[in-house]
Amino acid sequence: MEMKVLMDEVTACRRCPRLVEWRERVGVEKRRAYREEEYWARPVPAFGDPAARLMVLGLAPAAHGANRTGRMFTGDRSGDFLYAAMHRAGFASQPTSTHRADGLQVRDAWVTAAVKCAPPDNKPLPDERDACACFIRQELALMPSLRAILCLGGFAYEAAVRILRGAGYALPHPLPKFGHGVLVPVENGPTLVLSYHPSQQNTFTGRLTPGMLDDIFAAVRRVIDG
Repeated sequence: MEMKVLMDEVTACRRCPRLVEWRERVGVEKRRAYREEEYWARPVPAFGDPAARLMVLGLAPAAHGANRTGRMFTGDRSGDFLYAAMHRAGFASQPTSTHRADGLQVRDAWVTAAVKCAPPDNKPLPDERDACACFIRQELALMPSLRAILCLGGFAYEAAVRILRGAGYALPHPLPKFGHGVLVPVENGPTLVLSYHPSQQNTFTGRLTPGMLDDIFAAVRRVIDG
């Protein structure tokens, strides 16, 4: 119930004028392929199991993906790639995520983003990242079983580090540089597992392959089960 209240707060947020203007304008102008659909065009709440041991942390909703469908990593190719891997790893009930009523369930996982609104050019500003940090901090506080945070991309990694340090967790010094497959231990906290983001730029060019993401989820399993 506490998590539901928090997600209601997320959905109602209007703290960042630039993001509010952009997400709502996209929802009116729309992409031609979706012109008959009603866009969500609000902050996108996290999705999954609050009792999970794994948090999947992305950058922000895609303008015509989650900003349209209202569910994280849903309705775009990044989500297709991610949920297919989560399905193979046993974290998702099906390999596709097309809309909020498609029946998808995630097991032992919580899918969220460092910034809850779709940003122009997919690039949130530092003050927008910091304005959203309070939500992630509260999500962490409401997840007592959390053992790993899968950071999808460098932005998510940076956000996770800032949030964990702000919450009083001790991280390694010097901090490891972002790299695919890097694990960052957190004293008495969730291990950070780093992965390239499943963006089209990464998946179409082969920088991130299905096998590489499968290896990441195998590492996640070792962390949460170990």
